[in-house]
Amino acid sequence: MSIKPLVGITVALVVLIAILWISLWYGVVKTPIQTVFSAIFDYDPENYEQVVIRKLRAPRTLIGLIVGASLACAGALSQGLTRNPLASPGLLGINAGAAFGMVAALSLANLEGARSYVWFALTGAFGASILVHNIARIGRQGATPVKIALSGVIVTALLGSWTSALLLLNEQTLDEARFWLVGSISGRGTDALVKLSPLMACGLLAALALGRELNINALGQHTSTSLGQRIRLFRALTGLTIIVLCGCAVAIAGPISFVGLAIPHIARSIVGSDYRWILPYSLFLGPCLLIGADILGRIVIQPRELQAGIVTAVLGAPILILLVRNTRLKNL
Repeated sequence: MSIKPLVGITVALVVLIAILWISLWYGVVKTPIQTVFSAIFDYDPENYEQVVIRKLRAPRTLIGLIVGASLACAGALSQGLTRNPLASPGLLGINAGAAFGMVAALSLANLEGARSYVWFALTGAFGASILVHNIARIGRQGATPVKIALSGVIVTALLGSWTSALLLLNEQTLDEARFWLVGSISGRGTDALVKLSPLMACGLLAALALGRELNINALGQHTSTSLGQRIRLFRALTGLTIIVLCGCAVAIAGPISFVGLAIPHIARSIVGSDYRWILPYSLFLGPCLLIGADILGRIVIQPRELQAGIVTAVLGAPILILLVRNTRLKNL
């Protein structure tokens, strides 16, 4: 049974604030709760606990916030654009394309810094999306939702093998990229976040603005055209937004799975099929899942940590199975 959207948004916001606070507070270095207040509002660079919070936990929390929101909104856009409940940046090959672009930049161009390699990630994501679409168009029926999903699986496997080949041929690139390829929000610093956050903020605003158009698109191509929707422009803007969000997210944190697939389903189970609400819910719930997974990764194998990308994969699978069993996925 659905709850009122505004009440749900408020609850999601409260949960997100609580998770953000726990992320700043909990870690290998034990810190009192009041130290978090001090680190935020009365920072003392001579206090070791405050330095840990400001220099280590705060950056990973901020990265989890914007990357989680970007992946979740990109997943919702992917499902709305293709009218396919199985669509996500990971399953459609976009994450694999961004990852291949990143590894190619590290291996062939030997670039350093987010400003340099983000364009390779975006190019890889764009190329992968074009390849998926062209493969899906083969045949009489054109790019049906099922064919798009299958094409995404093919392209993901293809680009994954190419990425592995580049890593095996260059040992230095393997050393640099293996931790990044797992998907993690820890140890990233703020350089990439500062440089890419304006672009990601624009992508998130564009995603929120596309809610009404996604609702019209869900009615089918003939109906949406009769209602005055400019199909090609809508698809181009939506696809570009997905590529920007995924390319930047992968450039910062690496390919993180299941956030873009599971979160839109969770949002849909709360508010129904209205993308004007699914996208705001995804904006708040995506960081909850990603940062929550990061916190759980700090707990399970203490004093070492498990990368957030591994935890989201473990958590996302049963969540998705449960939602599939209790939701009629065709009602998008």
